[in-house]
Amino acid sequence: MDPAPDRDRDPATAYHEAGHAVVALALGRPVHKVSILPSRDKLGWCEYKKGVFRPSDDWLEREVLIALAGMAAEARHTGTYAREEAGRDLKFARSLLVSRAGDRRADRLERRLLAKVEALLGDDETWAAVEAVAAALLASGEISGRAANHLYRRCVSDR
Repeated sequence: MDPAPDRDRDPATAYHEAGHAVVALALGRPVHKVSILPSRDKLGWCEYKKGVFRPSDDWLEREVLIALAGMAAEARHTGTYAREEAGRDLKFARSLLVSRAGDRRADRLERRLLAKVEALLGDDETWAAVEAVAAALLASGEISGRAANHLYRRCVSDR
C-alpha cells in the first residue's frame, strides 16, 4: 500500500527525480526504480542499473550530467535552483569534476556541464518525458525503471 497520499507529494521533488531518470535514459544508463516517497534522509531517489558502456563513452561526464539533471529539471519547473536540497548530487558531481579537472577548473567545468544538461532538458521531447515521469511519480509515489523507460520512449522519437 502506498504510504503517501497524492496531496503530500512534492512536485519539485518529482521533477528533480524525473530529471535524473530521463537524462540517465537519454545517455544510455538503465534505470531500476524512481521514487518520491521520502525516507529519513532523502526526499526521493533514482536507482540505476549497471549499464554496458563502450570504451569510447566518457563515463565521468555522463555521471556528472545525470547528477546535475535533477537540480536542472527542478529549476526548469520551479524557476529556482535548489542548491541546498541538491546538496548530495552537487557533492557527488563536484568530487568527479575535481578528479577530472582539479579544484581550480572544476567550477568552470561544472558550469559547462550544467549548460549541457539544460540544453538536453530544453529539447521538447526530452522535457515531455520529464513531465510524463514526474506525473507518474506524483500519481503513484514510485515507478519501476521499466515504466520510466516506457514513458521516455513514448515521448522521444528515434534519434
